[in-house]
Amino acid sequence: MAQPDVSIRLLRYFVELGDQLNYRRAAERLFISQPGLSSAIKQLEQQLGARLFERDTHRVVLTDFGEACLPRARTAVETVDKALQDMRREARKTGRLRIGYLIGTGADQLFRILHDFQAEFPGIRVEATEFDFSDPTAGLAAGLVEVALLRPPVALADYRMVVVETETWVACVPRDHPLAKQDALDIADLLDEPIIAAPESAGTWRDYWIAADAREGRPAPISGVAPTYEAELTMVAMGVGISFTTSSVPRLYTRPGVRFVPILNRPPSLTALAWDPRHMTPELQLLTDSIRASGRFQDELPLPTP
Repeated sequence: MAQPDVSIRLLRYFVELGDQLNYRRAAERLFISQPGLSSAIKQLEQQLGARLFERDTHRVVLTDFGEACLPRARTAVETVDKALQDMRREARKTGRLRIGYLIGTGADQLFRILHDFQAEFPGIRVEATEFDFSDPTAGLAAGLVEVALLRPPVALADYRMVVVETETWVACVPRDHPLAKQDALDIADLLDEPIIAAPESAGTWRDYWIAADAREGRPAPISGVAPTYEAELTMVAMGVGISFTTSSVPRLYTRPGVRFVPILNRPPSLTALAWDPRHMTPELQLLTDSIRASGRFQDELPLPTP
């Protein structure tokens, strides 16, 4: 005997109506019309050869047959939904994810962020690109990457970020400079010193790293421009000026002729993973899901832009 050709769509309609026992509410939740739902239920009953519901002007009730079928239909729908979810997830395990990182942030942070992700999705090719200080958005603003590891503040309105590290400020000073003898410094001690800045294209990020907010409107005495930490520290060692950076830089960029001195009264510097939620790719969605599941980083949050 031929089996009825029952679609998962009809079973889904049956389950929703069986739960609601109200055609209007069920139709609204299914985003179809009431006549469309009524017609679908009648079609299912014809295929099964028995009535699933009794309906009058006051109420809708399941028949004994409907009561017996509802749990089985629900199991069938849940099984199909789970299978489809797994199939979609499997299909997304291949692809490409472009991640940009600001110079100085990639050495250990990329490993922390990508280790579990790459183990879970080895078929996704991750392309990591380093960007210097001329683009503190690490390629994100220009659309060169889908996600970026950077140091706010950056001019990325409506983007989302996850903070992956918080650091303190340090001053980079020539080793023979009088300030190099100090164990710690106040930002006010440093504002009259010639300072090495990022390129002008860095915009508000450049202002942040010359402590423009602490200068009360006075221009910084910029003595040089450097697009990388290597160039910046070489200029510091040569006596061109001082610079400000984060507490991880002494570990990643040791230089003869440079002393790193903690700055006591500056707000912490954040390192964050950023992306545009309006342009989520399947691979980026998998990465953000992996980050949330790891529990090692803060929840997704918006960060203020300058």
